[in-house]
Amino acid sequence: MLTQALAHRSWCAENPGQPSNERLEFLGDAVLGLVVTDHLFRAYPHLPEGELAKVRASLVSSAALAEVAAELDIGDALLLGKGEDGSGGREKPSILADAMEAIIGACYLEGGWRLAETLVMDLLGDRIGSAAAGPGGQDYKTRLQELCSQRFDQLPSYTISERGPDHAKEFDATVRVAGHLKGRGQGRSKKQAEQAAAKVAWAELLSTPSPPDASAEAEPRGDAAGEDRVPVESAGAPGAGG
Repeated sequence: MLTQALAHRSWCAENPGQPSNERLEFLGDAVLGLVVTDHLFRAYPHLPEGELAKVRASLVSSAALAEVAAELDIGDALLLGKGEDGSGGREKPSILADAMEAIIGACYLEGGWRLAETLVMDLLGDRIGSAAAGPGGQDYKTRLQELCSQRFDQLPSYTISERGPDHAKEFDATVRVAGHLKGRGQGRSKKQAEQAAAKVAWAELLSTPSPPDASAEAEPRGDAAGEDRVPVESAGAPGAGG
């Protein structure tokens, strides 16, 4: 069942008789939506229907699922046709998100509701609090993911470095979008630094309607003295744990 969940239709076209993951994806999408809806309804009784719908949408979006899949290295395990594999299919958010839904569907068929619920909460539990903090909250990583998924069909890529003694470490993050450096940030944790970098990149992309060209490799706005960095205080705003 797991093999089928990882089988993209491009691979099935080259291997006649093998079912793709599309039916499992259909099932997994429904299971995922119900698990998230049930949890939000019970855990956040103060949220009105409109806000519940917004939070759910952010959690089950292709961008969010693609990031989860990337964190689990699902792309390495995908069964892709030669053409799709050669064109970077293992990193495409749409393919990763579909595979994640198919895996959830396969788990539901194999272990029922309880196993599927446990899997979904393990995958998305850390994101739920940030999403429920408010519409968009300060979760700039999620905002950037969604924007990159829509505009480039790629996920942003983060690089982290650290400095200072163990009891007072500080972290620096850079984020690249479609191969171009778009943001830098600092924080007292890796997540804070990533959020800060994502905030810079998100604002940069919003101010640039068209996809970046080769000249976009230049440093983000701000000079070498660090004008493009977001202060630690900003990085630690609510929702920075995403």
